[in-house]
Amino acid sequence: MYNFIVNPNAGSGRGMKLWKAMARYMDNHNIEYEAFLTEGIGDARLIARKLTDGVREPRYIITVGGDGTMNEVLDGVSFHAPLSLGYIPAGTGNDLARSLRMPRSVLKCLKKQLTPRHFTMIDYGVLSYGEHELSHRRFLVSAGIGYDASVCQDVLSCGCGRRLSRMGLGRLSYIIFGIRQFFRCKSSKGYIVLDGVKKVEFNNILFISCHIQPSEGGGFLFAPGADGSDGKMNICVVSHAAKARLIPVLLSALTRRKGKQKGVRSFECREIAIHTEAALPVHADGENCGLQTDIQAGCIARKVRMMV
Repeated sequence: MYNFIVNPNAGSGRGMKLWKAMARYMDNHNIEYEAFLTEGIGDARLIARKLTDGVREPRYIITVGGDGTMNEVLDGVSFHAPLSLGYIPAGTGNDLARSLRMPRSVLKCLKKQLTPRHFTMIDYGVLSYGEHELSHRRFLVSAGIGYDASVCQDVLSCGCGRRLSRMGLGRLSYIIFGIRQFFRCKSSKGYIVLDGVKKVEFNNILFISCHIQPSEGGGFLFAPGADGSDGKMNICVVSHAAKARLIPVLLSALTRRKGKQKGVRSFECREIAIHTEAALPVHADGENCGLQTDIQAGCIARKVRMMV
Protein backbone atom coordinates (compact mmCIF):
# COMPACT_ATOMS: atom_id res chain seq x y z
CA MET A 1 0.00 0.00 0.00
CA TYR A 2 1.13 3.53 -0.75
CA ASN A 3 1.36 6.09 2.06
CA PHE A 4 1.04 9.74 1.00
CA ILE A 5 2.30 12.61 3.14
CA VAL A 6 0.59 15.68 1.73
CA ASN A 7 1.33 19.31 2.49
CA PRO A 8 -1.92 21.00 1.39
CA ASN A 9 -0.37 24.46 1.86
CA ALA A 10 2.65 23.81 -0.38
CA GLY A 11 2.84 26.30 -3.22
CA SER A 12 0.21 28.43 -1.44
CA GLY A 13 -2.49 25.79 -1.83
CA ARG A 14 -1.15 24.00 -4.89
CA GLY A 15 -0.45 20.94 -2.76
CA MET A 16 -4.15 20.41 -2.01
CA LYS A 17 -5.16 21.02 -5.62
CA LEU A 18 -2.71 18.40 -6.88
CA TRP A 19 -3.67 15.95 -4.16
CA LYS A 20 -7.36 16.09 -5.09
CA ALA A 21 -6.51 15.26 -8.70
CA MET A 22 -4.28 12.38 -7.59
CA ALA A 23 -6.88 11.00 -5.17
CA ARG A 24 -9.55 11.01 -7.91
CA TYR A 25 -7.25 9.09 -10.22
CA MET A 26 -6.39 6.46 -7.62
CA ASP A 27 -10.01 6.07 -6.50
CA ASN A 28 -11.09 5.58 -10.11
CA HIS A 29 -8.40 2.93 -10.61
CA ASN A 30 -8.97 1.13 -7.27
CA ILE A 31 -5.45 1.84 -6.03
CA GLU A 32 -5.04 1.24 -2.31
CA TYR A 33 -3.52 4.16 -0.43
CA GLU A 34 -3.55 6.05 2.84
CA ALA A 35 -3.12 9.81 3.05
CA PHE A 36 -1.78 11.97 5.87
CA LEU A 37 -2.28 15.73 5.54
CA THR A 38 0.08 18.04 7.39
CA GLU A 39 -1.15 21.07 9.30
CA GLY A 40 2.08 22.85 10.17
CA ILE A 41 5.86 22.84 10.32
CA GLY A 42 7.27 19.55 11.60
CA ASP A 43 4.16 17.46 10.90
CA ALA A 44 5.67 15.68 7.89
CA ARG A 45 8.69 14.68 9.99
CA LEU A 46 6.50 13.22 12.74
CA ILE A 47 4.28 11.33 10.28
CA ALA A 48 7.30 9.87 8.47
CA ARG A 49 8.77 8.75 11.80
CA LYS A 50 5.53 7.03 12.84
CA LEU A 51 5.26 5.26 9.47
CA THR A 52 8.78 3.82 9.61
CA ASP A 53 9.96 3.63 13.24
CA GLY A 54 10.16 0.00 14.34
CA VAL A 55 8.56 -1.22 11.10
CA ARG A 56 10.13 -4.26 9.42
CA GLU A 57 7.99 -4.67 6.32
CA PRO A 58 8.62 -2.60 3.16
CA ARG A 59 7.17 0.92 3.10
CA TYR A 60 6.25 3.07 0.11
CA ILE A 61 5.96 6.75 1.02
CA ILE A 62 5.18 9.47 -1.51
CA THR A 63 5.52 13.12 -0.50
CA VAL A 64 3.29 15.77 -2.05
CA GLY A 65 4.77 19.20 -1.38
CA GLY A 66 7.88 21.28 -1.85
CA ASP A 67 11.54 20.58 -1.19
CA GLY A 68 10.96 21.61 2.43
CA THR A 69 8.23 18.98 2.90
CA MET A 70 10.46 16.35 1.32
CA ASN A 71 13.23 17.48 3.66
CA GLU A 72 11.00 16.89 6.68
CA VAL A 73 10.03 13.42 5.45
CA LEU A 74 13.68 12.49 4.87
CA ASP A 75 14.57 13.88 8.30
CA GLY A 76 11.90 11.75 9.98
CA VAL A 77 12.15 8.35 8.29
CA SER A 78 13.93 5.32 9.66
CA PHE A 79 16.00 3.26 7.22
CA HIS A 80 15.89 0.02 9.24
CA ALA A 81 13.33 -1.62 6.92
CA PRO A 82 13.14 -1.56 3.09
CA LEU A 83 11.93 1.94 2.25
CA SER A 84 11.04 3.51 -1.09
CA LEU A 85 10.37 7.24 -1.35
CA GLY A 86 8.44 9.11 -4.01
CA TYR A 87 7.93 12.81 -4.61
CA ILE A 88 5.23 14.87 -6.30
CA PRO A 89 6.57 18.46 -6.54
CA ALA A 90 4.10 21.12 -5.44
CA GLY A 91 6.32 23.77 -3.89
CA THR A 92 8.11 26.99 -4.79
CA GLY A 93 11.60 25.86 -5.80
CA ASN A 94 11.21 22.16 -6.68
CA ASP A 95 14.95 21.74 -7.19
CA LEU A 96 14.85 18.03 -6.37
CA ALA A 97 12.28 17.39 -9.12
CA ARG A 98 14.40 19.41 -11.53
CA SER A 99 17.51 17.38 -10.73
CA LEU A 100 15.66 14.06 -11.04
CA ARG A 101 14.05 15.22 -14.32
CA MET A 102 10.56 14.45 -13.10
CA PRO A 103 7.56 15.05 -15.41
CA ARG A 104 5.77 18.39 -15.06
CA SER A 105 2.36 16.70 -15.30
CA VAL A 106 1.20 15.57 -11.86
CA LEU A 107 -0.56 12.46 -13.21
CA LYS A 108 2.44 11.42 -15.30
CA CYS A 109 4.59 11.88 -12.22
CA LEU A 110 2.18 9.84 -10.11
CA LYS A 111 1.89 7.00 -12.65
CA LYS A 112 5.67 6.68 -12.90
CA GLN A 113 5.90 6.26 -9.15
CA LEU A 114 2.97 3.89 -8.79
CA THR A 115 4.50 1.59 -11.42
CA PRO A 116 8.21 2.50 -11.42
CA ARG A 117 10.36 0.93 -14.12
CA HIS A 118 13.36 1.27 -11.87
CA PHE A 119 14.47 2.74 -8.56
CA THR A 120 17.24 5.31 -8.20
CA MET A 121 19.58 5.22 -5.23
CA ILE A 122 20.63 8.76 -4.32
CA ASP A 123 22.78 10.41 -1.67
CA TYR A 124 21.65 12.60 1.16
CA GLY A 125 23.53 15.00 3.40
CA VAL A 126 23.55 15.53 7.16
CA LEU A 127 23.94 19.07 8.50
CA SER A 128 25.14 19.49 12.10
CA TYR A 129 24.90 22.82 13.91
CA GLY A 130 24.33 24.42 17.32
CA GLU A 131 26.54 26.14 19.88
CA HIS A 132 25.49 24.40 23.09
CA GLU A 133 23.56 21.34 21.93
CA LEU A 134 24.35 19.87 18.52
CA SER A 135 21.39 19.48 16.16
CA HIS A 136 21.35 17.28 13.06
CA ARG A 137 19.26 17.69 9.93
CA ARG A 138 19.27 15.64 6.75
CA PHE A 139 19.06 17.29 3.33
CA LEU A 140 18.53 16.03 -0.22
CA VAL A 141 19.34 19.10 -2.32
CA SER A 142 21.66 21.53 -0.53
CA ALA A 143 22.57 23.20 2.73
CA GLY A 144 24.32 26.52 3.15
CA ILE A 145 25.38 29.46 5.25
CA GLY A 146 25.22 33.17 4.43
CA TYR A 147 23.45 34.97 1.61
CA ASP A 148 21.62 32.00 0.06
CA ALA A 149 20.23 31.00 3.47
CA SER A 150 19.01 34.55 4.14
CA VAL A 151 17.07 34.49 0.85
CA CYS A 152 15.47 31.15 1.78
CA GLN A 153 14.42 32.53 5.16
CA ASP A 154 12.87 35.57 3.48
CA VAL A 155 10.90 33.38 1.05
CA LEU A 156 9.57 31.27 3.92
CA SER A 157 8.51 34.17 6.12
CA CYS A 158 7.06 36.74 3.72
CA GLY A 159 3.47 36.75 2.45
CA CYS A 160 4.60 38.17 -0.89
CA GLY A 161 6.43 34.92 -1.63
CA ARG A 162 3.28 32.90 -0.96
CA ARG A 163 1.22 35.10 -3.29
CA LEU A 164 3.77 34.74 -6.09
CA SER A 165 3.83 30.99 -5.59
CA ARG A 166 0.02 30.87 -5.83
CA MET A 167 0.30 32.54 -9.24
CA GLY A 168 2.90 30.01 -10.40
CA LEU A 169 5.74 32.53 -10.04
CA GLY A 170 7.64 30.82 -7.24
CA ARG A 171 11.01 31.25 -8.92
CA LEU A 172 10.40 34.99 -9.17
CA SER A 173 10.09 35.18 -5.39
CA TYR A 174 13.68 33.95 -5.03
CA ILE A 175 14.82 36.65 -7.44
CA ILE A 176 12.90 39.41 -5.62
CA PHE A 177 14.12 38.39 -2.17
CA GLY A 178 17.58 37.80 -3.59
CA ILE A 179 17.69 41.47 -4.63
CA ARG A 180 16.45 42.58 -1.21
CA GLN A 181 19.00 40.46 0.65
CA PHE A 182 21.77 41.67 -1.66
CA PHE A 183 21.53 45.10 -0.02
CA ARG A 184 21.37 43.61 3.49
CA CYS A 185 23.89 40.77 3.46
CA LYS A 186 27.27 41.07 5.14
CA SER A 187 30.46 39.12 4.58
CA SER A 188 32.55 37.41 7.23
CA LYS A 189 36.04 36.05 7.69
CA GLY A 190 36.17 32.31 8.10
CA TYR A 191 37.48 29.00 6.86
CA ILE A 192 36.48 25.54 5.67
CA VAL A 193 38.05 22.16 6.43
CA LEU A 194 37.57 19.50 3.73
CA ASP A 195 37.48 15.82 4.77
CA GLY A 196 39.24 16.76 8.02
CA VAL A 197 42.48 17.48 6.16
CA LYS A 198 42.49 20.51 3.88
CA LYS A 199 41.91 23.94 5.47
CA VAL A 200 41.13 26.94 3.26
CA GLU A 201 40.74 30.45 4.70
CA PHE A 202 38.61 33.30 3.30
CA ASN A 203 38.45 36.98 4.23
CA ASN A 204 35.02 37.91 2.84
CA ILE A 205 32.63 34.97 2.81
CA LEU A 206 29.28 35.93 1.28
CA PHE A 207 27.90 32.39 1.23
CA ILE A 208 28.93 28.74 1.18
CA SER A 209 26.58 26.12 -0.23
CA CYS A 210 26.99 22.34 0.07
CA HIS A 211 25.31 20.49 -2.77
CA ILE A 212 24.02 16.97 -3.21
CA GLN A 213 22.08 18.16 -6.27
CA PRO A 214 23.32 20.85 -8.72
CA SER A 215 20.85 23.71 -8.11
CA GLU A 216 18.96 25.41 -5.31
CA GLY A 217 16.57 28.33 -4.85
CA GLY A 218 14.33 27.43 -7.76
CA GLY A 219 17.02 26.60 -10.31
CA PHE A 220 20.12 28.64 -9.40
CA LEU A 221 22.95 26.44 -10.66
CA PHE A 222 25.73 26.88 -8.09
CA ALA A 223 27.17 23.36 -8.42
CA PRO A 224 26.91 22.22 -12.06
CA GLY A 225 29.21 19.28 -11.38
CA ALA A 226 27.16 17.83 -8.52
CA ASP A 227 26.04 14.22 -8.97
CA GLY A 228 23.37 13.05 -6.54
CA SER A 229 24.66 9.49 -6.42
CA ASP A 230 28.48 9.75 -6.32
CA GLY A 231 28.88 9.85 -2.53
CA LYS A 232 30.32 13.37 -2.55
CA MET A 233 29.19 16.95 -2.03
CA ASN A 234 30.07 19.83 -4.32
CA ILE A 235 30.94 22.96 -2.37
CA CYS A 236 30.47 26.49 -3.74
CA VAL A 237 32.23 29.29 -1.85
CA VAL A 238 31.51 32.89 -2.87
CA SER A 239 33.97 35.24 -1.18
CA HIS A 240 34.85 38.74 -2.34
CA ALA A 241 35.55 42.12 -0.75
CA ALA A 242 33.20 43.81 -3.21
CA LYS A 243 29.62 42.68 -2.60
CA ALA A 244 28.78 43.74 -6.16
CA ARG A 245 30.64 40.63 -7.36
CA LEU A 246 27.56 38.69 -6.27
CA ILE A 247 25.60 40.08 -9.22
CA PRO A 248 27.45 38.29 -12.07
CA VAL A 249 27.64 35.12 -9.93
CA LEU A 250 23.86 35.10 -9.45
CA LEU A 251 23.14 35.96 -13.08
CA SER A 252 25.43 33.17 -14.26
CA ALA A 253 23.75 30.69 -11.87
CA LEU A 254 20.27 31.84 -12.93
CA THR A 255 20.99 31.51 -16.64
CA ARG A 256 22.86 28.25 -15.94
CA ARG A 257 25.97 29.39 -17.76
CA LYS A 258 29.07 27.40 -16.95
CA GLY A 259 32.47 29.00 -16.53
CA LYS A 260 34.72 30.53 -13.88
CA GLN A 261 33.55 33.55 -11.92
CA LYS A 262 35.81 35.85 -9.93
CA GLY A 263 35.39 35.29 -6.22
CA VAL A 264 33.90 31.80 -6.66
CA ARG A 265 35.71 28.63 -5.68
CA SER A 266 34.48 25.06 -5.99
CA PHE A 267 35.49 21.98 -4.03
CA GLU A 268 34.50 18.33 -3.76
CA CYS A 269 34.45 16.37 -0.52
CA ARG A 270 32.61 13.86 1.64
CA GLU A 271 32.70 16.00 4.79
CA ILE A 272 33.12 19.71 5.43
CA ALA A 273 33.43 21.90 8.53
CA ILE A 274 32.65 25.60 8.12
CA HIS A 275 33.52 28.40 10.54
CA THR A 276 32.62 32.08 10.20
CA GLU A 277 33.56 34.82 12.65
CA ALA A 278 30.11 36.42 12.36
CA ALA A 279 26.90 34.45 12.94
CA LEU A 280 25.22 33.94 9.56
CA PRO A 281 21.86 32.42 8.48
CA VAL A 282 21.88 28.68 7.78
CA HIS A 283 19.47 26.54 5.73
CA ALA A 284 18.93 22.88 4.84
CA ASP A 285 16.88 22.38 1.66
CA GLY A 286 15.62 25.93 2.13
CA GLU A 287 14.46 25.30 5.72
CA ASN A 288 15.56 27.73 8.42
CA CYS A 289 18.33 26.52 10.77
CA GLY A 290 18.88 29.85 12.53
CA LEU A 291 22.08 31.91 12.83
CA GLN A 292 25.31 29.94 13.26
CA THR A 293 29.08 30.37 13.26
CA ASP A 294 30.00 26.70 12.99
CA ILE A 295 28.36 24.01 10.89
CA GLN A 296 29.41 20.61 9.58
CA ALA A 297 28.00 18.66 6.65
CA GLY A 298 28.59 15.11 5.48
CA CYS A 299 27.37 12.97 2.58
CA ILE A 300 25.70 9.59 3.09
CA ALA A 301 26.21 7.66 -0.15
CA ARG A 302 23.32 6.07 -2.11
CA LYS A 303 21.06 5.54 0.88
CA VAL A 304 17.73 6.91 -0.41
CA ARG A 305 15.73 4.62 -2.72
CA MET A 306 13.63 6.87 -4.94
CA MET A 307 10.72 5.80 -7.11
CA VAL A 308 11.07 7.67 -10.41
